Amino acid sequence: MLNIDLHCHSNVSDGLLPPAEVVRRAAAHGVQALALTDHDDIAGLAEARDTAREVKIDLINGVEISTSWGSHTLHVLGLNIDPAHAALQTGLETIRQGRAERARRIAEKFDELGIKDSLAGAYALASNKSLIGRMHFARFLVEHGYVKNLRTVFKKYLVKGKPGYVSHQWAALDDAIGWIRASGGIAVLAHPGRYQIGKMRMEELLAEFKEAGGEGIEVVTSSHTVEMTTNFAELSQRFGFLASRGSDFHGPGESMIELGRLPDLPEKCQPVWHAWREAAAA
Repeated sequence: MLNIDLHCHSNVSDGLLPPAEVVRRAAAHGVQALALTDHDDIAGLAEARDTAREVKIDLINGVEISTSWGSHTLHVLGLNIDPAHAALQTGLETIRQGRAERARRIAEKFDELGIKDSLAGAYALASNKSLIGRMHFARFLVEHGYVKNLRTVFKKYLVKGKPGYVSHQWAALDDAIGWIRASGGIAVLAHPGRYQIGKMRMEELLAEFKEAGGEGIEVVTSSHTVEMTTNFAELSQRFGFLASRGSDFHGPGESMIELGRLPDLPEKCQPVWHAWREAAAA
């Protein structure tokens, strides 16, 4: 099977490495095709594409869009998008504007806990100041010794129900899917196993996602157990979704799976990349 990774991040969003280094690292680990999917921004794609030509791997234009579905925050991957499409660019800009307000509110929560200067500290760790996010706050807390590692920060402070968490209204799910489709891309639900919803709600989500124009789900990803992979492979078949595979790589020392080290998709899955490869051949 093709060694393809359709979910990773650079320091344009909350990754550690510049886009060029992400691409070089992927090539060094045997990746043949890579999608750079920074959160709510496509600014790293040009640099990534230039480097992909040098190291001779395929670069798939991608993005990971923050969306709201009821009280849940969901992430939708846009794969094989046109980054120059006006509706997509405008939509992403709207999301980025909301990130600054959320960051201010997170910092207020930490102030109340006696953790001072978290906003300035998080911004100092963000290469792209318009993409400030929870990961930057998490790195600040680790660097200053409040917690031992990033996973502990999220469990203790930054997930729903914890003292540093703030709710935020992201893009509507159908809007995000619309921007992706309008730009010629395929909308894929990222890491569905991470969402804290039961079996019936998950099936409701997948039905709504498909009705809105979503075409794929991430079956193999770093946060999925073997059992989750099997479950979402079955759901992809039942709902008629294409299956995607991505590491969600953020950087060395922070990611559960290295670029190029993902297990294969289950054989019964229809890989998402077949859709655009067939279109290109036609």
